[in-house]
Amino acid sequence: MASNAFLFDVGDYVVYPKHGVGRVIELQNDEIAGMQLELYVLRFEKEKMTLRVPTNKAESVGMRKLSSDKTLKQAMDTLTGKPKVKRTMWSRRAQEYEAKINSGDLVSIAEVTRDLFRPDDQPEQSYSERQIFEAASSRLARELAAMEKTDEPTALQKILGILNEAAPQYYEQPDEA
Repeated sequence: MASNAFLFDVGDYVVYPKHGVGRVIELQNDEIAGMQLELYVLRFEKEKMTLRVPTNKAESVGMRKLSSDKTLKQAMDTLTGKPKVKRTMWSRRAQEYEAKINSGDLVSIAEVTRDLFRPDDQPEQSYSERQIFEAASSRLARELAAMEKTDEPTALQKILGILNEAAPQYYEQPDEA
């Protein structure tokens, strides 16, 4: 069952849906429960976590290479769109937001970031809204940073810059007529 056609090489940045951007640091052969397995060893610096993924399961768990430039542009364009705020209960929306973040889809993560962004002159967010916003924007920033070969704080500043530029038109006060 050993295949030599690895999808990822040592040193590649990859996206693992539930954890975000990690780096393949090693390819291992291990015996687990009496079976020989080939494993990708992934390192997630931000979480200080190492994850081992069987090479034959990488695709089924949704592990992927960094997004294409086209997908990145689509995600950045999403940030400039009008925030969609559903009028459903927060617990329901929070579940939907978490599912989008954990999907690993860059455009979905950008939607959550856009929808939960609050400019400084807007009412304060609840703690849980802020937590989900930070999780989404951090995930987006890490992939942007890996793609643009920069660091997460720089990428996050770029994202917040786009949001701050786009937001005022959606938060206009109606009494300015």
